[in-house]
Amino acid sequence: MKPKLLDLFCGAGGAAQGYSDAGFDVVGVDHIQQPNYPFKFILADVLDVLRDVSLLQSFDVVHASPPCQAHSPLAAIWRARLGIDVWARKHPDLIPQTREGLKASGQLYVIENVSPKPLRNAILLCGTFFDLKVYRHRYFEMPLFVLSPKHIPHKDNCPVVGRGKSRKGFISVTGHGGFGFPGGWEYAQKAMGINWMSRKELSQAIPPAYTHWIGIQILKKVNL
Repeated sequence: MKPKLLDLFCGAGGAAQGYSDAGFDVVGVDHIQQPNYPFKFILADVLDVLRDVSLLQSFDVVHASPPCQAHSPLAAIWRARLGIDVWARKHPDLIPQTREGLKASGQLYVIENVSPKPLRNAILLCGTFFDLKVYRHRYFEMPLFVLSPKHIPHKDNCPVVGRGKSRKGFISVTGHGGFGFPGGWEYAQKAMGINWMSRKELSQAIPPAYTHWIGIQILKKVNL
């Protein structure tokens, strides 16, 4: 039997696909219906699920990608525009609650975010590690000792979304705009390694190559 992985805050399934490719049987949970999610899906409030210890313990690994807006590079700008209190209500930081629930369950877990600041001993993954044409830095916290690949400085200015490719062919896959060149949508899908999502879903996704790598490291270190 395949090891079982629960995918919390699952979105449209970028992380899930990577774990599946690594050999996990994946089930996703989100509070919003996800019609493009490629695996079994549960519609539920993730914070309620985190309090259900018996459910968490029925899986071998739990992955969580709490909303990243609280820690995004633009967060400081929007906090200044909207005010700290308004921003906090609009985009609460769910990482502490997520970590508390996962640790209480005693299960092996992974927490992903766009910034290392809210995470503990996080490793960095970048699209350059996997020959993808997105830089898309993402950080992963887990209670395992795993060395991330060596990150070589890019020395390449990636244009903001809608303004085409960088000198080395990298693009930005964020927001809701186009990609600034003919065939841009297909190029973006290939750059992310994802071909089943909408434009909005793609902009929020984790490239499956990242969690495929994470999943393989877990299977190497833990007998599941």
